[in-house]
Amino acid sequence: MREFAYLIVGGGIAGTTAAEVIRQNDTDSTIVIVSDEPHRLYSRIMLSKPNFFLEQIPFDRVWLKPDSWYGDNRITLLAKKKAVLLDAEKKEIKLDDGEVIRYGKLLLALGGCARRWDVPGGDKKGIFYLRTLDDARAIIAAVKSAKHAVCVGGGFVSFEMCEMLRLAGVEVTLALRDSYYWEPILDQPSGAIIETALEKGGVKILRKTEVKEAMGGEGVESILLSSGERIPADMIIVGIGVACPLEWVQMAGIAVNRGILANEYLETNLADVWTAGDAAEFQDVILAERIQLGNWVNAQMQGRRAGFNMVGKKEPFRLVSFYTTQGFGITIAFVGDVRPGADRTVIPRGRAESGSYGRIIVKDGEVIGATLINRTQELAAISKIIEKDISVADREGDLGNSAFNLGDLIHG
Repeated sequence: MREFAYLIVGGGIAGTTAAEVIRQNDTDSTIVIVSDEPHRLYSRIMLSKPNFFLEQIPFDRVWLKPDSWYGDNRITLLAKKKAVLLDAEKKEIKLDDGEVIRYGKLLLALGGCARRWDVPGGDKKGIFYLRTLDDARAIIAAVKSAKHAVCVGGGFVSFEMCEMLRLAGVEVTLALRDSYYWEPILDQPSGAIIETALEKGGVKILRKTEVKEAMGGEGVESILLSSGERIPADMIIVGIGVACPLEWVQMAGIAVNRGILANEYLETNLADVWTAGDAAEFQDVILAERIQLGNWVNAQMQGRRAGFNMVGKKEPFRLVSFYTTQGFGITIAFVGDVRPGADRTVIPRGRAESGSYGRIIVKDGEVIGATLINRTQELAAISKIIEKDISVADREGDLGNSAFNLGDLIHG
């Protein structure tokens, strides 16, 4: 049995950043990263970018660490290994190959898992998810011979994949279960701006659509809708959200909900066990609520904070999270907590008809989030307003007035 002072489960940006911070602050202790992927750290952001998919940039740009980095920093990388059992009392993790590793301190940086598409025929060849580098490689190979593609689901993944497929000259149909894009996170005017851009880009949108079956032989050839209509598809990209199996963590006594529950220090309910990244459902000290986020910057910064906390430099995690993307001639940004709820007020900013439209989300007299379409120039100001807990009580008129400079709320 091998023993390490620090055991990190997850070799993505959260886990690797934590290992880097630990080594910078603890030059002697042993560190191991267990990763279920065969690769060293790479950029997941690049996986959904057209210039990567269309092979317009060198593939090697995807790597964020050279092979030698792990050895140079005396960090053991156990790649293509999966943690399957945790005994928190003995401080042991069992891997899928039977090896048991003992630890002093443990970080669960499990990342996210693409939610599986549960329809008949959903396991046929030609059906893809985009979560890992190997997923991206498989899609890149399939695009070269594809004629008709279907994207399932409305969100960042589908938006970016639709653009990539259209740039590659593939016919694209987008199947949405909801009545408009990104319902209910966005309102209908916001969804309409995105849909207009998609349709101008040549994407056919099917709304309120249920896929009954993926048709074909060994490989997919079409989808059958609940209406009886068949849509040709020699490839399908599924983007219907993220869900991770956490049973093995829960069985060890760690509290879970949608993610692994943690306090503001990213500590779980068990001693010497932390969590970070997409799988962490943590207490946000800025928003004063428990949230789970699935984006790169958040995972990187949580890994950094968890690393410091694991070596005893304990501080709460503080970050106003944001996500941006662009395609089909528009830019989309989410900042803070954009979830709808009865306890929050949504203030429109700008006019949807102009194509520049935002929504500022207020709770208890403070801004907690915003969605911005073609208004990313306001992202920094809104982030500061959220971070500084600036009261906007009785300022709804200013928030909704697109001529009002939001920066005045920070300095005024």
